Amino acid sequence: MSFICGDQGINLFYQPIPNPKGAIIICPGGGYTHLSPRESEPVAAAFCSEGWQTFVLRYSIGKNLGKKPLQELAEAVKEVRVHGKEMELEGKPLVVCGFSAGGHLAASLGVHWDDRTLFGSDTMHRPDALILCYPVITAGQYAHQESIEALVDQGDASYFSLEHYISKKTPPTFLWHTMADETVPVQNTILFAQGLANHGVPAEVHLYPYGVHGLSLATDAVAEPEKGRLADAHVANWFEQCTQWLDTIKKVKE
Repeated sequence: MSFICGDQGINLFYQPIPNPKGAIIICPGGGYTHLSPRESEPVAAAFCSEGWQTFVLRYSIGKNLGKKPLQELAEAVKEVRVHGKEMELEGKPLVVCGFSAGGHLAASLGVHWDDRTLFGSDTMHRPDALILCYPVITAGQYAHQESIEALVDQGDASYFSLEHYISKKTPPTFLWHTMADETVPVQNTILFAQGLANHGVPAEVHLYPYGVHGLSLATDAVAEPEKGRLADAHVANWFEQCTQWLDTIKKVKE
């Protein structure tokens, strides 16, 4: 199923489940140039099986995107809250989950949700927690240039170097990354985790020694052997660890 989000006209895809623990909006990766199917429906199905009503956001991709994807995600969060009663989500946590560039998008909302020049005084779009999977974070030394250039091309990228905007208002965050990631360096996750620690924001961080970029669930179902993305039972533990962490968010929200 899907529904259209407000004025932005964004599609949110989901499979309704009864009595969910809360909501998760997934932002697939793809360098802001495409949306990875391996980080979309398979991940949504996995979270649904754990009792979380999960949505997949098809956000804008291309060139000179600026803040458009961020505004779309904010609208999606707001729209899920508006429809919360009919989906049995009222009073339950709403979590944003992103992979790679989608992790950058999720983290962008996490640090910029209170940007009044962009969103005014409304706070309905503030996520209760973030799940960041091998995320793009910085526009600095360890940047994933493809993602940053899709947002600003050759312009000022400081707004999208998210480690500089972390505050005590940033939501609790679960992060994971592989140390061997040669596409998005692990320093991206480390920078974000350090910022959260500096501001006293609760976080859980898992760094795995091996594995290429883009492992998704790291299971056979999403393996891409031709790109070195093999199933890895150890890395795949991130999902169970994440669902256990989500239950702590649920308790805090309650």
